[in-house]
Amino acid sequence: MYRKFVNARSPLRLLEKGLHGGLGSGNLGVVLAGHGVGKTSFLVCVALDDLLRGNNVLHVSLRDGVPHVRAYYNTVFDDLAATTHLENVAATRAEIDRRRSIRSYPANAFNAAKLREAIKIESEAGGRPSLVIVEGYELGAVEPAEVREFKALARELDAEIWLSVACAEDRFPRIPPALERVGDAVSVVLALEPAQGAVALRALKAHESPDVSALHISLDPRTLLLIRS
Repeated sequence: MYRKFVNARSPLRLLEKGLHGGLGSGNLGVVLAGHGVGKTSFLVCVALDDLLRGNNVLHVSLRDGVPHVRAYYNTVFDDLAATTHLENVAATRAEIDRRRSIRSYPANAFNAAKLREAIKIESEAGGRPSLVIVEGYELGAVEPAEVREFKALARELDAEIWLSVACAEDRFPRIPPALERVGDAVSVVLALEPAQGAVALRALKAHESPDVSALHISLDPRTLLLIRS
């Protein structure tokens, strides 16, 4: 099902180069951004990239309801379909909807055990996810033990797990102390920052790479796709 021309605008293409292959199965990644900068849209792009390859995705929101998250998917997919002249749009959308599961939890009622339970249900239904997205974590609520549980779950599943972390600030000169405390549990840390006419995507941590300063990507502020040249 992989649509290479559609996926060409995914920020994952440049991230894979800059991160030496991307996040990778069995690893935990974190996306940092201020409120309203575009964490959800970016993570939807990540999910669509996997869905268009024929993989299963579980998207968990700790902030928005299922219809709201689904609307993000529709917006980004419609933009991709229109700008890349995708054929069989209806059939592709139907397969994406079949392979994607969206769940919503109150932030104070969610933890790694809840995620494990949700993944078990998805797997028993025949849709074991290769990508799991959890959006809406508050930076002040990050607990090292909980983050390590997410990492352990990624390894057990042999899947990628991305956490989006909401922050009060919108600039990140360095990894916040709350995330530094989790050590090697997080393999990749990305920051979304507002820029003139775009959203800048920077890597603050990329596996064991000592230099991540070269990874700067400009994204469309509406869809969080790569800006067309």
